[in-house]
Amino acid sequence: MDKKCICQETQRHFLNQAFDSLTLKDSQQELLLSSFRETRITVPVTLYHNGENTLHTFQGYRVQHNHSRGPFKGGLRFHPDVNMGEIQALAQLMTWKTALVDIPFGGAKGGIAVDPRKLSESELEELSRRFCQKMAPIIGVHKDIPAPDIGTNPQVMAWMLDEYSKTHGYRTAIVTGKPIALGGSAGRLEATGYGVAHLAHKAATALSLVPEHSKVVIQGFGNVGSHTAIGLANKGYKIIGLSDVNGGVMNTAGISIDQALAQITEQGTLTGLAGTSPISNADLLELSCDILVPAALEATITCDNADAIQAQLIVEAANMPITHRADDQLKQRGVVVVPDLLANVGGVLASYYEWVQNLQQFPWERDTVLSRLENRLSSTYETVSILAQEKKIDLRAAAYELAIQRVEQAIRLRGF
Repeated sequence: MDKKCICQETQRHFLNQAFDSLTLKDSQQELLLSSFRETRITVPVTLYHNGENTLHTFQGYRVQHNHSRGPFKGGLRFHPDVNMGEIQALAQLMTWKTALVDIPFGGAKGGIAVDPRKLSESELEELSRRFCQKMAPIIGVHKDIPAPDIGTNPQVMAWMLDEYSKTHGYRTAIVTGKPIALGGSAGRLEATGYGVAHLAHKAATALSLVPEHSKVVIQGFGNVGSHTAIGLANKGYKIIGLSDVNGGVMNTAGISIDQALAQITEQGTLTGLAGTSPISNADLLELSCDILVPAALEATITCDNADAIQAQLIVEAANMPITHRADDQLKQRGVVVVPDLLANVGGVLASYYEWVQNLQQFPWERDTVLSRLENRLSSTYETVSILAQEKKIDLRAAAYELAIQRVEQAIRLRGF
C-alpha cells in the first residue's frame, strides 16, 4: 500500500474512533464526511520547449468540504502526484483544524497536478493566473480563501490576488500567505514552526521535562522544522539531531542551530555540518532523546519502527507522520503524542489573522500576531488536555472529538 493510501486509512481510522465515541448516527457521519463541492478543471498553459511553443493542459482541483462554521479555507498545492482523493482528504483535515482552534472557517483544499520546478517563471505565472480565472466563480473573500501549500509560495498568491482583482476590484483578503507588501501578515512565515515549538514546550512541561536537560531530534529542516528548531533552542532545549532530504546529522552534545541555518543558506544541505556526525533519516528517528519532532513526510513512523522510538514525547509537525497502527504501539508503551491536528495548526491561525487584518485594513505588528497565536494555541491545548483527562483518552482522540463535535453542532444549529 502506498503512503497516500496509508494516510487516508489512518485518517479514517481516527475519525471512526471519534464517531464511535460521540455515538453519531450513520446519517450524521455521512454528512460530516461529505464534501459540499468538488471541482475538477483543465488548465491550459503555453509552454516553451525545444525552441517552440506548445499548448499543454494540466488537471486542477478544488474541494470545498464544509462551511458550516465559516468560509472555506485551505491551501493550494502544485505537485505531480496531486489527485482528487488526496485533495478530498486534505480538505476534510482543514475542516477539523479550523474547528479545533475555534476560528470562523470551514475546510477546503486545492491543487494542480504539475511539477513547478519544470516550469519557467512566466509559465508558472500563467498557470497560477489561469487556475484563478477558472476558480473565480467559487472563491471569494467570504466564500473560499486559498493559501500556499506544497509547491506554491507568496509569489503565486500575489499573482492570484492580481488576477482576481482584475474582475472583482482589489481584494487583499482573497488569499492568505501573500508577500507583506501586498497585505501579507508579519509572522506568517514562521507561524507553523513557532506553534510547534510552543506546543512541544507545553507538552514537555506537563511531563515534567526540563528544557536544559531535554534532548530533541527534528526530522526535516524545511520552513516548519527550522523554525521549530529555532523556537525550541531559544527555550533552552538541546537539539541533538537534524535532517533534510539528503540525510541527517547528530551531536549528542548539541547542534548549533545558527550554524545549521547558515549552512542550509550557503550550501542547501545539512550534510557535512561542522561538529556533527552523519546519520540516516531512518536511524535519526530511533536516536535516544526526550522529544521527537517528525517535520518531514507522512507515514515515517510505522509498525516497523514504532517500538524502536526512544522519545517519550512526539510532536507531529508534519501531517500524519504516524500511522494508526504505529500510534497504537506508541500508546501501549506510554509515549505521549501531540497530534498533527493540534501541533501544526499555527499556520492556519496565522492565515486567519492575515484575513482579519485584510478585512480591517489594519496590519498588526509581528509581536501581536505571535502573541495572539500563542494564546490561542495555549487555550486549545488546555481544552484538549482537560477533555483527554476527563474521558481517559489520548490527546489525538480528544482533539478529533472536540473538532468533530464543534462542526456537528454548527450543522445541527443551522437546521440539519
